[in-house]
Amino acid sequence: MAFDNMDYDFDDQDDVFNQPLDFDPQADQEPEEGGIQVAEFFAKLTANPITLGAVALAIGLILGLVFAWGIWPVQYTDAAPEHLHENFQVDYMRMVVDSFTLRQDNALAKQRIDALGEDGPGVLEKLIQNPGDDLSRLALDLFLQQYNPGAVIPPAEPADDLTIPDAEAPAEEEEGSGTSLFSGSRTKTFLLTACGVTGLIAIAAAGYYFLRMRQSPATGQTAASRANEFSRQAVQTDYEAMGQGTPIAQWMTTYLIGDDLFDDSFSIDSLSGEFLGECGVGIADTIGVGEPKRVSAFEVWLFDKNDIQTVTKVVMSAHAMNDNATSARLAAKGEPVLAVPGETIELLTKTLRMAVRVMDMDYGAGHLPENSFFQRITLELAVWELPPQQPQY
Repeated sequence: MAFDNMDYDFDDQDDVFNQPLDFDPQADQEPEEGGIQVAEFFAKLTANPITLGAVALAIGLILGLVFAWGIWPVQYTDAAPEHLHENFQVDYMRMVVDSFTLRQDNALAKQRIDALGEDGPGVLEKLIQNPGDDLSRLALDLFLQQYNPGAVIPPAEPADDLTIPDAEAPAEEEEGSGTSLFSGSRTKTFLLTACGVTGLIAIAAAGYYFLRMRQSPATGQTAASRANEFSRQAVQTDYEAMGQGTPIAQWMTTYLIGDDLFDDSFSIDSLSGEFLGECGVGIADTIGVGEPKRVSAFEVWLFDKNDIQTVTKVVMSAHAMNDNATSARLAAKGEPVLAVPGETIELLTKTLRMAVRVMDMDYGAGHLPENSFFQRITLELAVWELPPQQPQY
């Protein structure tokens, strides 16, 4: 075998290698249906004041709790004696007694005791019950003779030197907790509870918002349930009277704005009950952002179990059909067809034929281009079984 005629020298100047690559892996990829893009998410969020207010409230509560009890807790300074811990109030009373032994000023002593508020007499009684060492007992006895002559100090017990319980432990506790309203596990528990309540409020608000968006303001029914009413009221086409024969299956389906999850599919069975395939209608494209979706095109499809592929056509609004970029982009899904009331769209497979008739439709109005999205559309799907094809020799 001779390979003399083969060119092994791949010259960089060859035209085939210098052609620009037009393939863009991201160009033909379309976002998955149901996917949430960032811009669309924020547009939906700001489109409804109830949702925006609920989200702002939830974020504000969470940040407020974190700052108030975690990052920037409340600090207490210049507390009055009546706000002191019980043990520190007793120590304060000891200082009042010690000062009295030097000054012998009843008015000043009364003023200082009154600073304890309603707890003043009770604190003095606690000090009388536990006066402390002998020197403190003598100072307290002198104070009581001048300030409260009727009070009697209990006799000291030799076995016990009655002193105030360890005051340093509360001091340390007060020092550690003086910078916040709660401390330790109580703070964590409070924060977790607050965050949990805030989360439940946010979830409830979001659920209410989405339910409200899918409901009719007038009747309270969802868009899907109201669409079913339109389908039930539509009169089926009498194809037999038109000379086309009776279809083996015939359905009505209606899209109504607000039904963002619109996707109807039907099983095709023969008259004897044999499964032949499936067909359906779903949202193919939308225009604009926000809720509810503004649907500009639907895809109608027919699956034949005896065929190797599913046939699809895209029923488009007038604006989408006339927009070259949109029409070219949607052509990848199926043949573009303009939605016209009364017109019939035909889909053919190996053994099935489906007629999709636009029974009725209305365009929506608003800030978007005219005739760009559907307010309502009712489609009739009728399927016939084709006779088997004769083999060709």
